[in-house]
Amino acid sequence: YRVAADAPDPVALHAGLDRLAREGVTHAALEASSHGLDQRRLDGIRIEAAGFTNLGRDHMDYHPTVADYLAAKMRLFADILPEGRTAAIDMDDAHSPEVIATATRRHQSLIRTGRKGSELKLLSITPSGFRQMLAVEAFGEARDVALPLAGAFQASNALIAAGLAIGAGIATDTALAALEKLEGAPGRLELAGRKANGALVFIDYAHKPDALQSVLAALRPMTRGRLVVVFGAGGDRDPGKRPMMGRIASANADVVFVTDDNPRSEDAAEIRAAILAEAPGAIEIGDRARAIAEAVAMLGPGDVLCVAGKGHETGQIVGGEVIPFSDHRVVAEALAREAA
Repeated sequence: YRVAADAPDPVALHAGLDRLAREGVTHAALEASSHGLDQRRLDGIRIEAAGFTNLGRDHMDYHPTVADYLAAKMRLFADILPEGRTAAIDMDDAHSPEVIATATRRHQSLIRTGRKGSELKLLSITPSGFRQMLAVEAFGEARDVALPLAGAFQASNALIAAGLAIGAGIATDTALAALEKLEGAPGRLELAGRKANGALVFIDYAHKPDALQSVLAALRPMTRGRLVVVFGAGGDRDPGKRPMMGRIASANADVVFVTDDNPRSEDAAEIRAAILAEAPGAIEIGDRARAIAEAVAMLGPGDVLCVAGKGHETGQIVGGEVIPFSDHRVVAEALAREAA
């Protein structure tokens, strides 16, 4: 069952959930976007457990301030999750105290995760290639979880997922064991290919400052040579994040390519200029396909490339037109040319 948005309109959402229930589905996971919460698309849904991962800089084109953004997210716990149900909260996020206060006021059960957590406390992470071993204290018991995903941010998300499963009635042992069978989502720290010399190419959806920092931090332990990043920023979206992303790329990658993302109605060159203002030494190539190709071509043994910003998307929005474009296809073509 596919939906066109992370939180579709209430009629479509209720109809979809009803269809799933009639087909025998007993558990469903739903992303509660800030847009969907603010527009009350999730009102009326009976939720057993709700999770809070983090609050980064995103959707500032929609929410006037970060406080408004947080208020929209808080509706999940203040208005939608019933009293007595479970709130899984990542305690490592700076905004977790506000969520805890709301959940406590609503008499919701708490599953606190992360390094500062309690019920699912992350004790340590040991990276190993594309995997990582998590040492976890689960409700007072020491547990090891072999997570088949790379990156500290994926460990954080995995523990929230386990907390939600437990809150929905799944046994703790079963929930933690399931984490060891997870598969990565398309376009999320996805290994898209490798050159004959062993250089790796990843595709990731990171399109906001904290996400870009997280993905580059996740790739650094895999990098024996240079860490290279190709990225841009979307038009008609929060312009304030552009210089921030330029600073993050320059601080965390060895080679930076600034290119176009989805410029929409804005001048693509002006978007790039805003990024480049805080990315000294970055290579500017507006044509995204050419930027990716040149980045792939320069990769040597031990290098790692991250193509960031579009992830799973299959189109590039220029003006009012959606032009067919896939980072996956462009990467595959570039690698094929290098191998020829």
